[in-house]
Amino acid sequence: MKVAGKRADTINLRRYKKYIPIIMLAALSVFFTILQPRFFSFRNAMIIAQQSAVLLSAALGMTFVIVGGSIDLSVGSILALSALATAAVSQYIGVWAFLPALLVGTCCGLLNGIIFAKGKVPSFIATMGTMTAFRGIVLYFTKGAPVEIYNDYFLDVFSGRTFGIPHSGILVLIAIVIAWIMYNKTVFGREVQAIGGGEKVAKLSGIKIDRVKLKMYVMLGILCGFAGLLQGARVMAATAQLGIGLELDVIAAVVVGGTPLTGGVGSIRGTILGTLIIAVLSNGMNMISVDPYFQDIIKGVVLIAAVYITIDRTKIGIIK
Repeated sequence: MKVAGKRADTINLRRYKKYIPIIMLAALSVFFTILQPRFFSFRNAMIIAQQSAVLLSAALGMTFVIVGGSIDLSVGSILALSALATAAVSQYIGVWAFLPALLVGTCCGLLNGIIFAKGKVPSFIATMGTMTAFRGIVLYFTKGAPVEIYNDYFLDVFSGRTFGIPHSGILVLIAIVIAWIMYNKTVFGREVQAIGGGEKVAKLSGIKIDRVKLKMYVMLGILCGFAGLLQGARVMAATAQLGIGLELDVIAAVVVGGTPLTGGVGSIRGTILGTLIIAVLSNGMNMISVDPYFQDIIKGVVLIAAVYITIDRTKIGIIK
């Protein structure tokens, strides 16, 4: 009877745990609204949507990689390199400059996947190396100077607003739908989860491990290329500093949403909530004028607390 009771309690706890990120997001919103009434406004909500678009785009791709049991530290550098490709050609091909951004992201993701899957180099080391190499390419071509984007039509399409709604937010909604379908409704999504849950078992079941890993990194590369496009349009330039430190925020957004770094489990929904928690926290602290140097301390504490509360330890074999 006691065992059955404990099992029932575990099931109930797991059932309600998925609502914790929502509760945290609501609590943060109420807290900042009390301290600064302007926080709860349509204008600020759209600012948060625009601020989180870049982070969410990269985090959607990172979800697949982390669920697959791997990691990618090069996302910020891929973003910068994609933004540079966009800035370099936007004046000549206008809105079609999104194609070079996606192409660069695809190539970077493919290279990461080949080094990791085919070269058998641990993902942490492989992507740490490409992070430095990609950033070096950006520095080589920019010489530290910004490459500005002048094309007004391009800027309007990717960073403008319609009825106050940022275009970047609308575009990311499309990316969310595609990522959700791929994760929940395709064989690829199930294979990623199977590999993260147990690579040896997945291999014995007939899954082509290397091919799936390549697809994971290519998908992340494409979404980082898209993020670079949006970030370049937002700041109207590509700079050597673009995306520095993004990898930490991207990983945090995924993990805060309930996806453990051990892989095997996770959700697109959780990543969206994790991204919004980080975006609301940053926006709210800026609105109530928290010291920028103190903000990192608060953010770190909140992220640790969020991960501690949201991770379902019953689905994780070993914490490492």
